[in-house]
Amino acid sequence: MDSGLLDDLDRRLAHALQLDGRASFSTIAAVLGVSDQTIARRYRKLRSSGVLRVVGVPEAAPLGQVHWLVRLRCVPDAAATIATALARRADTQWVSLMSGGTEIACFVRAPQREDAGGLLLGQLPRTPRVVSMTAYRVLHRFAGGPAGWPGRSSALPESQVAALRRVPAGSVYRPEPEDPALLTALAHDGRADMSTLAAATGRSESTTRRRLEHLRDSGALYFDVEIDAALLGYPLTATLWLTVAPSALSSAGRALATHPQVAFAAATTGPANLVANVGCRDDAALYAYLADDLGGLAGVRQVETAPMIRTLKRFGTLDP
Repeated sequence: MDSGLLDDLDRRLAHALQLDGRASFSTIAAVLGVSDQTIARRYRKLRSSGVLRVVGVPEAAPLGQVHWLVRLRCVPDAAATIATALARRADTQWVSLMSGGTEIACFVRAPQREDAGGLLLGQLPRTPRVVSMTAYRVLHRFAGGPAGWPGRSSALPESQVAALRRVPAGSVYRPEPEDPALLTALAHDGRADMSTLAAATGRSESTTRRRLEHLRDSGALYFDVEIDAALLGYPLTATLWLTVAPSALSSAGRALATHPQVAFAAATTGPANLVANVGCRDDAALYAYLADDLGGLAGVRQVETAPMIRTLKRFGTLDP
């Protein structure tokens, strides 16, 4: 990692963990053709140095929640403080400072019907030094989520992908009182052992194991790999706010999902109806993507590009 990039084995390990964040080191080692000790040593080095972390990510719909993408504009010098406060909250995901230093973009998980004192309706609009707020409700995800991002998950051949991919059973989620505590523990460390998770929930290891499997099988929980895109060779990340003709919304979204630059894409409410996060190697690559890939999509009427300058929080909780 002297070059500032992950080497081939680290990339393959990251891809394996994207496929199954709780796969045993022995399983991953067998598929990748290396020793258990090598995989364990690599993972522990990446994890302890803060380069890589596996986190459990709740899916909003099975839990009776919705996702909002919130765009805040702040007075100068206030954005960093407000973004830090948002990153500490349990109901926020992916908090980023955008170009110019006065704008924040973040994901918020909220109840289907938020009360008047909630983050979106009550707290953010009254936050001092917030100039404006626009909230986009996520209606349909085309890219991202359990599928991961090709920029991070393209290191393994299909035969190894098939050997590692976990297929949920497709059961219906049935909530239990200990689920919030279990989800919180997994958001901190998706590979926490069963004794740690049991202690967090106050239940036995066997009960905790069953709840974890139920959350995964019902689609209420998936595992993601947090890693800086720059270490994968994509130091320039940006959010694209696209205005697309309604008749082309579905086709444009499906097309974005095939672009290797796109880490996330979703149809939303709001002034822009299609939002995407992209990773590129440099300005020239971003320009080429905007001019050629996006420029060739039918129905795209307008694109606003907002580079990210710093990401304070991805999908897990903040480390203490």
